[in-house]
Amino acid sequence: MRTSISFTHPRDEILQAIERIYRYRMTTTSGGNLSIREDNGDIWITPARLDKGSLRREDIVCVRADGTVVGPHRPSSELPFHQEIYRTRPDIRGIVHAHPVALVAFSLVHVVPDTHLFHQTRLVCGDVGFAPYELPGSAALGKNVAGIFGQGYDCVLLENHGAVTAGANLQEAFRRFETLEFTAKTIIKAKMIGEVQYLTDEQITRARDAEPEWTAFHAHAPSTNEKELRAHLAQFVRRAYRQRLFISTQGSFSARLDKDSFLITPYREDRGTMDVQELVLVRNGECEAGKIPSRAARIHEEIYRQHAATGAIVNAYPVNATAFSVTGEALDSRTIPESYIVIREVSRLEYGMQFGDPAVLAERVTPKRPAALLENDGVLVTGGDVLEAFDRLEVLESTAEAIINCHRVGTLAPMPEGVTQELDRVFLGE
Repeated sequence: MRTSISFTHPRDEILQAIERIYRYRMTTTSGGNLSIREDNGDIWITPARLDKGSLRREDIVCVRADGTVVGPHRPSSELPFHQEIYRTRPDIRGIVHAHPVALVAFSLVHVVPDTHLFHQTRLVCGDVGFAPYELPGSAALGKNVAGIFGQGYDCVLLENHGAVTAGANLQEAFRRFETLEFTAKTIIKAKMIGEVQYLTDEQITRARDAEPEWTAFHAHAPSTNEKELRAHLAQFVRRAYRQRLFISTQGSFSARLDKDSFLITPYREDRGTMDVQELVLVRNGECEAGKIPSRAARIHEEIYRQHAATGAIVNAYPVNATAFSVTGEALDSRTIPESYIVIREVSRLEYGMQFGDPAVLAERVTPKRPAALLENDGVLVTGGDVLEAFDRLEVLESTAEAIINCHRVGTLAPMPEGVTQELDRVFLGE
């Protein structure tokens, strides 16, 4: 993983985070505030009453430890609860508060999302606290919220007011914010189609204990083919993030380089800014020195070993398809011809298979059945190359969303057997 030392100015860190939050509609023009506390006690924070969609770095305000305000604008009206949280939790250095629609929905019914939905959510967010309502910007709200953080929570839902997340730096606070909103969205979508299934503490512990071990090799200068594949794969990883098929902490994408090696996304690095140097080369069971590959790398390795026609693999967490993975509902691809042709029959793999013997999982994901739901762990899709795998992922998510939406207007009527047989013959050669 990257060094924890940041050379980015607080103004730029805040600007980068708020741009993402606004771009992906996790806040509105007037809503939300972010801050960073430096070791000397200075707090950098978003300004009051400025358009979140067009902030400039010079708009970010610094509130000195002595209370002096530096900058052209007033600090956010929610400064008091940022200050109270920092006073209560000296380990916290970054805070995100905003009004993402799924977490707001939970705040309106005074229920916190259960983070047992995914093992990764438990790892990133832990349990979620709940702060009773107080007037926005008031000292009482600050004491309420800080009191909940003081109990050890890193994510807090505000009654009828959105959410606050915090971390050892702003990046960690943002990861928690994004992961928690994704979890809330998935729960809401899943409730539209069936009963939501949650993981036990034992199942979550099993996932945490299944940490693959790697021996390393020192890579030589990359070939032209490797350079080209790195650029292509990194481009599609960032694209998957922009399309909300990945979130910053979740999602693995790999591509075969040759019969003995492949490139894959690294462990716990930001998918939204992935570059060619961060991708990890895996060769003959070993990984590139100085890097940690995605935890899914052993699974990808085995799929490549068993299926020579597979050239790219994606583990992803698109909200709608993932909603099917956390219920017992089948994702029927017989919706429109494109869905059936591109993703074929969608398998369901039992939870824990991805942490057990990769060979068993690889037997279930074949070129003829290239898409699978991983129970409480998103989806897995394969393709002959990066573009085909990505296309299948997009079609899988679009199909899932269409099915969920159709539940609001009527009963799903899948294409009959005669139609699918014709599609098999004409397009799949079967």
